[in-house]
Amino acid sequence: MKIKKAKILEVSAVDFTVKNLLLPLIQSLMANGYEVDISCTKGKESALLEREGYNFKYVRIGRKFNPFSNLKSISGLYRVMKQGGYDIVHVHTPSAAVLARIAAKLARVPIVIYTAHGFYFHENMPRIEYIFFTNLEKILGRYFTDYIFVQSKEDYKIAKKLRIIDVDKLIWINNGVNLERFNLQRVKIDTVSFRQILGTPSNGIIVTYIGRFVKEKGILDLLEAFLIVSKHHSDIYLLLVGDASSDERDIEIKQKIRVFLNLEDVNSKIVLTGYREDIPEILKVTNIFVLPSYREGLPRSIIEAMAMSIPVVATNIRGCREEVIDGETGILVPPGDVGALASAILKLYRNPDLREKMGSNGRKKAEELYDERKVIEKELLIIDKLSNKVRAGKK
Repeated sequence: MKIKKAKILEVSAVDFTVKNLLLPLIQSLMANGYEVDISCTKGKESALLEREGYNFKYVRIGRKFNPFSNLKSISGLYRVMKQGGYDIVHVHTPSAAVLARIAAKLARVPIVIYTAHGFYFHENMPRIEYIFFTNLEKILGRYFTDYIFVQSKEDYKIAKKLRIIDVDKLIWINNGVNLERFNLQRVKIDTVSFRQILGTPSNGIIVTYIGRFVKEKGILDLLEAFLIVSKHHSDIYLLLVGDASSDERDIEIKQKIRVFLNLEDVNSKIVLTGYREDIPEILKVTNIFVLPSYREGLPRSIIEAMAMSIPVVATNIRGCREEVIDGETGILVPPGDVGALASAILKLYRNPDLREKMGSNGRKKAEELYDERKVIEKELLIIDKLSNKVRAGKK
């Protein structure tokens, strides 16, 4: 007799993560016979997905530590889990991963999986914070988690060294993108017209940032570096693709960005596109991709840029240095070093042959290591085994 597949709850703090990171896995799970619900804070992305047929169980999950709101989130998640009768709860993003694992334990969910898209603790964090968050992960890993999936090899090694969870329950899954969609040859647009739509000239050099407008992504460092770069060259432009959330901290960052936009020297050279769906098209007209983060897991945006044959400037931090081979697929700079960031951008600006070489090397690496299909196949294989186990136990 065929065993019915597990009922799964995917949990994330915000619907942006669901739409932009989790959807391929959710679609594959559903295509393979799983019943999948999604829990996150309600937003415009989830509203669109609901209309497409995805099932949401909304719980407001904040991104900051606040005892009152955190307890409300745990209580809300607990009710969802008890009522839903889930076999597997799969959690993502730092705050949701903490709160949902506690709720799952209280609700006695049989299997709890945490995908660490990047552990919250990192090397550039103050020592006292690093100790606190690593110990928190140890407690959660040992007592509230059955399996941890990590995307970064460095995260895998750190988790193994710190004994966050038993090594047989720690699984490296990697990260990836749709290599057919992110393929320079397959994106068919009139680049001249598209550049004009974006507000950039047809013959300028475009530097692109894609991501949330948050301090930890280094976006203010990028703006300062661009001020330096634009003083040397008048035909370089900066595309900022993304937006800030309604969070107070993010709104403050967006206000600081507006200050740069009001500077006479660069106000015509910085373009805020807002949130966009056409990322392959934007990357098609991009010459240099930049991600100057302070903390990452294994950033998808860099993989997308590499897949589109674009050289990358990134910070020498966990995740970024795993993807970017310094001097071969891009340039790594110290986090927070505005001068080094500007120099790296200038180096690529002045050397089109180097840009082409690094872009070509990046595409080869993406094809070799970052195929989204292989990542999902690995996850499905593990989830299938867990599903069979938990369902067999219920017979």
